Amino acid sequence: MNIEANRPASLRIGQKTAQKARVAIVYGGQSAEHEISILSARYVVEALDRKRFEPVLLGIDKQGHWLKQSETGLLASTRNPKDAALERGAPINPLLLAASSPSSASSNSDDDRVEIVFPVVHGTRGEDGAMQGLLELAGIPYVGSGVLGSAIGMDKDITKRLLIEAGIPVARFMTFRKHEFAAHPLTTCRKAACLGFPLFAKPANLGSSVGVSKVSTRKQLNAALAYAFQFDDKVIVEERIVGREIECAILGGEKPHASAVGEIVVNSRDGFYSYAAKYLDPDGARLDVPAQLDRTTTARVQRLALRAFQALECYGLARVDFFLTPNGSILVNEINTLPGFTAISMYPKLWEKSGVAGAELVTRLLELALARHKCREERRMSPDYGAGIE
Repeated sequence: MNIEANRPASLRIGQKTAQKARVAIVYGGQSAEHEISILSARYVVEALDRKRFEPVLLGIDKQGHWLKQSETGLLASTRNPKDAALERGAPINPLLLAASSPSSASSNSDDDRVEIVFPVVHGTRGEDGAMQGLLELAGIPYVGSGVLGSAIGMDKDITKRLLIEAGIPVARFMTFRKHEFAAHPLTTCRKAACLGFPLFAKPANLGSSVGVSKVSTRKQLNAALAYAFQFDDKVIVEERIVGREIECAILGGEKPHASAVGEIVVNSRDGFYSYAAKYLDPDGARLDVPAQLDRTTTARVQRLALRAFQALECYGLARVDFFLTPNGSILVNEINTLPGFTAISMYPKLWEKSGVAGAELVTRLLELALARHKCREERRMSPDYGAGIE
């Protein structure tokens, strides 16, 4: 797959620069995906092209403090999310990271200045637009979708509504609010049961299958909703789709590209692609890359992934998850605008199979971020007072 053709000559991979760009790799965060984020940061650090980029490692603890981290500590850490943890590093002010900020106004040292940020903070306050808004205010280029695309992609309810508006098929679902459930639990359960059993209850704004329950009977529904509401104030309930779980990765900006297509074969006793199946149980799931699909179906998945990416205002990267039913229907399950970069994550695996190895993938994402930032800097900031179109 040739993704070089649409790249500006000044941004070709392999170009040598006079000075290395300082890249802040930000990870951790205040969400239930904190530990997975640490594992993703490890992949990015290991894949970073040291001829062009110099890493600055920043961890966000569960209280929201930004702390300097060491590469030695990160790479020496366990690959088991149960044991992954940040170091107790020196605090840093994220709003004063920009290389253009005057040193006199900053509590950070000049060694902390960065030209670009690669955020791998999964979940709330990381891929939901909060991190992106902070970096916009600080004037720092960053990898991934902007504020709007990130917020849309994080919220499963909004994602599905916009996909339906764009004519892209999704599973039947219902959305419930925490205060409604607290006031009328029986009514909420009665409405949700209309989707039939089994069904799935999910926090609307979380990933990695955290807070997700497979509900097989009416008796289990109240507990499943209460559990999901522990993680979010909004929960979606989805019908169960019988079919294969298919995934496709997207890379690019105005002219994005779709990767090879993969399949997740779930063997977990949970009965679905749960957090344990993803990260804890070595036999919980198998990733088949490429998926055993005919060319026509593969092309349909890729086209639908690109349509979803653009309809949801995404940029840079995303992984689009699908259900492929026995009758050949393809439904979008969800989109991940900041997918996992762990050693077992599908996004880098799909691009590796497509001919884009880890180092090239990370470099390309950084280049896309710099290109977008350059375009934004060229926007006009002042109107022409009194001027008009004649």
